Amino acid sequence: MTCSQRLAVLSLMILVISTVHTTKSGKGTKKDVRDFTDRDFERLYEEWEENDDEVLEEDELPPYKRPVKQTDLNDALKSANSPEELMKMSKKGQSLMMFVSVGSVNNEPVTRQYAEKWTTLWQSSLYNNHIDVQVYMIDDDRAIFLFSDGSKAWEAKDFLLRQPQVSLVTIEGKNFVGPAHRGSSKEEL
Repeated sequence: MTCSQRLAVLSLMILVISTVHTTKSGKGTKKDVRDFTDRDFERLYEEWEENDDEVLEEDELPPYKRPVKQTDLNDALKSANSPEELMKMSKKGQSLMMFVSVGSVNNEPVTRQYAEKWTTLWQSSLYNNHIDVQVYMIDDDRAIFLFSDGSKAWEAKDFLLRQPQVSLVTIEGKNFVGPAHRGSSKEEL
């Protein structure tokens, strides 16, 4: 090997080693924006927010970064007429999950399609009443209703318990029996 060939091989090795080292350390890598994953965008956004001197308003913050509003328990106890009202006040502004079981009105087995039809209809009815709720089917006859404002869940519970297809509503660990409830030998905890 001549001296110029050795120099070329040495410079190529240095280039490869520095490239491998730079990629492994994660610094200095330039990715094409079209190749970014969701995680890359999230990291870029967090980096941007950390370096941002401007403080965001409370309502502009993501829900998990918003300060939790503490309710004054003494005032809440004085103004609440029932335990249900106390729960409404304590869940204001917090997300809350409600489990809803769909039953059959004509004693036929409940299918997923049947349950989805009714939960979608209930979701749109609640939305028309200014109650924001997301519905997720977790079983053929059971759904989770997720409320961004937990205080609205009790209004939704009252609405759902008037529906003939509702078998059971569970909110904060308390079961409420609906019109379509059939006695079950299965005992849930």
